[in-house]
Amino acid sequence: MKKKSNNIVSFPSNLSTGEREVEAILFAAAEPLDVDTIESKVSKNINVKKILEKLKEFYSSRGINLVCISNKWSFRTAANLSNLMSQQKTVEKKLSKAAIETLSIIVYHQPVTRAEIEEIRGVAFGTNTLDILMELNWVKPQGRKDVPGKPIQYVTTEDFLSHFNIQKLSDLPTVDELGSAGLIDTTTIDASVFGTGKFYKEKQEENKENIYSNIDEMLNSTLKDTDN
Repeated sequence: MKKKSNNIVSFPSNLSTGEREVEAILFAAAEPLDVDTIESKVSKNINVKKILEKLKEFYSSRGINLVCISNKWSFRTAANLSNLMSQQKTVEKKLSKAAIETLSIIVYHQPVTRAEIEEIRGVAFGTNTLDILMELNWVKPQGRKDVPGKPIQYVTTEDFLSHFNIQKLSDLPTVDELGSAGLIDTTTIDASVFGTGKFYKEKQEENKENIYSNIDEMLNSTLKDTDN
């Protein structure tokens, strides 16, 4: 990039199709590539060596440079910017069975207390189980339940929805859907208390309506018997 006498910046000309292909191949490569490998990937017969030298010059003053080490080419962070970089390693660890069960209970019964989680699971669990879920930012404390002792209630977070690509909690599969998929045994599940808080509330309202409906039917039947 050069400056003209009238201070107008002159940008390099657009890259050709072949140059763009070489650039894309190097950018996407998981490891440095030699010339022969690059030539085998481009769509037509082009002078790859000449293109590499041009790209090397083009990127020489940018944040990333095109470098050749042991006859293999790759993009690297500019040497004078290496102090800005820090090494990061991602270590994948599987959740324990207790953590998975605890997360599932919180997801479908929130807000829920620790005691309620243990009652549903039928077994006590270690303190670190909730700590792991909170470190992942999938679960967080939200208020206290209005009962003696005021225990903390737990709910899921927006990060939980984002990680599992869920728009909203009501998008989670219902008990019937999980049963149809063979993931749970619906004969041992009480559908009226299975689902998100919203789903649970809706079920409760439906149950109340059914109760009142039954009462009306009983009264009407009684009145008819009296008239007879």
